[in-house]
Amino acid sequence: MDAAQNDLERLMIFEHARMNAEAEYAKNPTDVDNLTRWGGALLELSQFGDINESRKMLQDAVSKLNEALTINPAKHEALWCLGNAHTATAFLTPDFDVAKIQFEQASQCFQKAVEECPGNEHYLQSLASCTKAPQLHKEIHQHGGLGQAQQTLGGGSAASSSAKGAAKNKSSDLKYDIFGWIILAVGLVAWIGMAKSHVPPPPPR
Repeated sequence: MDAAQNDLERLMIFEHARMNAEAEYAKNPTDVDNLTRWGGALLELSQFGDINESRKMLQDAVSKLNEALTINPAKHEALWCLGNAHTATAFLTPDFDVAKIQFEQASQCFQKAVEECPGNEHYLQSLASCTKAPQLHKEIHQHGGLGQAQQTLGGGSAASSSAKGAAKNKSSDLKYDIFGWIILAVGLVAWIGMAKSHVPPPPPR
């Protein structure tokens, strides 16, 4: 129940942030920080719903982040979020050749983020992890991973599938590692640092 409550709170927070960013965009469409927050909110919201909804959210996130980078190509938070969006999109793409292009784009984004902010350990970790991503993609999709990836993106319901047998545990843990690295870090690091004052407090318990 706690996990479900936490998911609901996170959904409400990031949906509120998305709506605020959309309203701010109407007033000032060239605000790079706002565009980055908008892309970050969409990236977080892509964890909820089914795969098609996740893909649509990720496409919208990429659009907003690219818009921010058109205005300021050195915005490292936007570069890092964009790398995460490309990585998440790749893992939701069954065709390895298509996914590989997304991984390459993600790597370029992480590399640029590191160049703009060399001391950031999260950027460095994402860049290093990105080299392992294509192999992880193969492992996921060899196990019919698209449906299970949807469960993981949908708020942790993959836990029920891991109960089906010990043989599934390793792949389930792998998926948590992957999606934890791809998406959850955005909320814990870049998002909090850049949008703290713009996100409402969690609802009272």
